[in-house]
Amino acid sequence: MAVSDRNPAPSPEHLVPGWGPPGKHFGSVPVFDPEQGQTVIEPEAPGPGYWAGAPSVLWDADRNSYLLTYRRRRPRGVDPDRGYVAHVAESQDGQRFEDVWTVEKSAFGTTSMEKFSLAKEPGGPYRLYVCYVDPADSRWRIDVLEADRPEAFDPGLARPALTAASTGTEGVKDPWVFKLGGLWHMLVSFAAARPVDPATRRQMHATADVFNTGVLVAPTGLAVSEDGVDWGWYGEVFGVGDEGAWDAYQSRIGSLLYRAPLWIGYYDGSASVEGNYEERCGLAYSFDLRNWERVTLSGPALVSPHGSGCLRYVDVVPRQGQLHFYYEYARPDGSHELRRSVLSG
Repeated sequence: MAVSDRNPAPSPEHLVPGWGPPGKHFGSVPVFDPEQGQTVIEPEAPGPGYWAGAPSVLWDADRNSYLLTYRRRRPRGVDPDRGYVAHVAESQDGQRFEDVWTVEKSAFGTTSMEKFSLAKEPGGPYRLYVCYVDPADSRWRIDVLEADRPEAFDPGLARPALTAASTGTEGVKDPWVFKLGGLWHMLVSFAAARPVDPATRRQMHATADVFNTGVLVAPTGLAVSEDGVDWGWYGEVFGVGDEGAWDAYQSRIGSLLYRAPLWIGYYDGSASVEGNYEERCGLAYSFDLRNWERVTLSGPALVSPHGSGCLRYVDVVPRQGQLHFYYEYARPDGSHELRRSVLSG
């Protein structure tokens, strides 16, 4: 089936930021045209398994610049493989970025890193929430680094934020951190724990990526914190789709946009483990961040026209009447690049 057959074009009101047309149309969802985006970061080589993406972006008023964290990945068996290096980069215009900080996976003694999340305390430190496979038990975890400048993060000073043990899950990854009403919130993808025998648990983590085994599903969970360092686990807030749905295996909210009174969630979905590395983007909304309604019931809202159709890790930054969308996007050769699309309104 062609990508276009899997993804009917969004209706016109979805293409305009803000509210929908007059009448009984409320709270339309901003959706960009992926093909009109521009490449921000290219993969290091062509072919499946070479990815540049997993972005997290913020506008830093103190530096008058955009700050981006992203990671690079290689196929298994291409040393150093999987998510082997991550960067913080800076840009004045949101399109042309230069790396200001780099970390290799060896700094955490890990087999792979995935999406990081960058946050800043007003008048205080920068925080980088790093996601990697714990070398102690091969389960994904999230740590936090603090620094007074984004160039100064020290991996040796990482502190645990969320772990499989602290959340009662089989792994947590891909954080997205934001502050609301004085309280920090973290949305994460987690491997939902199920009763299994010890042999099955060892088998689940033998590849150091339980999310790619098909044994468990991966919904979205929420954690909260007063200080951005010590976190309490709230639990699942957005479950996977119904059996047979396009998002029945993974439903990972990767970023939010507030359009009062709605929180709009851009989430990565896959029907089965076969789509675990090639997710596509769906839409959901909530009034309270705890209860969510899917908008994209029959299929994803955003896909790449190439290859697997993968379009994932959407992050959105409102800035001067525009919405800057950053996302990982499948190329014709099977690799993934990091792109940006801008909506004005």
